Amino acid sequence: MIDDGTGLFTIGELARATGLTVRTIRYWSDEGALPPVTRSAGGYRLYDAESVARLELISTLRELGLGLDAVREVVSGEKDVASVAAAHVAALDAQIRSLKVTRAVLSTVARRGSTAEEMTLMNKLARLSATERRRILEEFVDEMFHGLDTADPVIRERMRSMAVDLPDEPTPEQVDAWVELAEMLQDPQFRAHMRKVAEFNAAGRGPETPVGASMWFARRLVQLAAEAREQGIAPGSPEAERILGDLLGDADPAAVLERLRSTTNDKVARYRELLATVKGQGPAAARREEFGWVVAALEAKAGS
Repeated sequence: MIDDGTGLFTIGELARATGLTVRTIRYWSDEGALPPVTRSAGGYRLYDAESVARLELISTLRELGLGLDAVREVVSGEKDVASVAAAHVAALDAQIRSLKVTRAVLSTVARRGSTAEEMTLMNKLARLSATERRRILEEFVDEMFHGLDTADPVIRERMRSMAVDLPDEPTPEQVDAWVELAEMLQDPQFRAHMRKVAEFNAAGRGPETPVGASMWFARRLVQLAAEAREQGIAPGSPEAERILGDLLGDADPAAVLERLRSTTNDKVARYRELLATVKGQGPAAARREEFGWVVAALEAKAGS
């Protein structure tokens, strides 16, 4: 405190009282966070006891990571500490999510030994917003089913509603899967193949076919094939033929085989595995082995 009876402080005295540097206090003062109460006859900035308390508040807010704009709003009374803190929490959450994506991308790059070009693409795709990811999927589904009024609407809506967003804490495997999935969804050859799959599905549906029949058949297929594999039943065995009878009923085995071949090739199976991985279910949730068992059983039946 200067010895003139005014109870005011110079910047140097504030620095000694608070442990902050003169340079820091002067900077905060220049930026408007700590305006001087008055100036001395020699033009030096002077501060009062309230300035000391304000300086402590500024120092605390800065240590917590708030920018000077937010600090100025608090110390000037424009906003209360609670509202500024809440906004800062939201900003920190966004920063944390971004850092987690960065970590997952770098982990994937390190594991795969990616080139600089691959790393750039991976980072770009991983940082797409949820809206952008949704747009990629919706464009893919719209192109797949455009004009196919007889396609099973349950299949269409299930594909449209599939979550393709990365979680807040993606694993390197999920980042890897999303990048591959995003590239696949935008690949003209894959889109053309999936269009043929949709056309095949639509052509096989008659006016009496119940809505959701395709999903019921897929669930039944997975159940029966999983049980057969657990029991060690070979696709070409008499037991397998009986299982096919339970699954197909009156359906033409040749027609079912043709349909399953179109939906169980490596590309489509990989697509299902990638979706399952992004959603945190793991590639096993795609049921590649179960579909493969039924195809093998149908092929054995056709060749017998």
